[in-house]
Amino acid sequence: MAEISGATSVAVVLVHGGFVDGSGWEGVYQILKKDGYSVSIVQNATISLADDVAATKRILAMQNMPVILVGHSYGGVVITEAGNDPKVAGLVYIAAFAPDAGESVAALIKDPQPGAPVPPILPPQNGYLALDKTKFRESFAADVGAEKAAFMADSQVPWGVEALSGSITKPAWKTKPSWYLVATEDKMIPPPAQHFMSKRAGSTVVEAQGSHAIYVSKPESVAALIVKAAKGVKSAAK
Repeated sequence: MAEISGATSVAVVLVHGGFVDGSGWEGVYQILKKDGYSVSIVQNATISLADDVAATKRILAMQNMPVILVGHSYGGVVITEAGNDPKVAGLVYIAAFAPDAGESVAALIKDPQPGAPVPPILPPQNGYLALDKTKFRESFAADVGAEKAAFMADSQVPWGVEALSGSITKPAWKTKPSWYLVATEDKMIPPPAQHFMSKRAGSTVVEAQGSHAIYVSKPESVAALIVKAAKGVKSAAK
């Protein structure tokens, strides 16, 4: 791919988390495309971790250059496993889970810190979870416009309980460089938990003020970190 306006010979693959789909990445996508990047978005069913890793690997297989693999929230679990693919040059976590070997979302959220906000997850229905629509914006997307947050709440993708229990076999962050954006106003994954996971992974960390949906509300901040990662792996390859 020819370099245009700061573009690079690195592709970007974006992986969404639970309760949402890939459309939330549109703002980040538009910025990266304007910079000349090749960008693909994975549409995970979020039914099981194995299926979501497989869906991500199908998109990775289509890439003809090294990949920066980006995950938001539960998407961080997906990229931690799928990131072992040889095409992946670096990982970017956006307010995401970054599990170690044997860990799952269920394990990471089992013992919340005292005083940590409790996400308004409704009791499982037929093996799937959803957020209380009346509390969705407050917990997930407090800095997203009211109309858009309402749309996100009403277009929720039920999150499979099985996906939450899917555990990592080999964390890609142990062998691949990683970057992590901590959302300082996150009410879904508390910032202290984000700092713990990012430090453990040895990630390059940046903070940005924003809700759990920072990839929607602050696409510029998210895209800037992805570009930093792309430039970082490119310079390392020289």
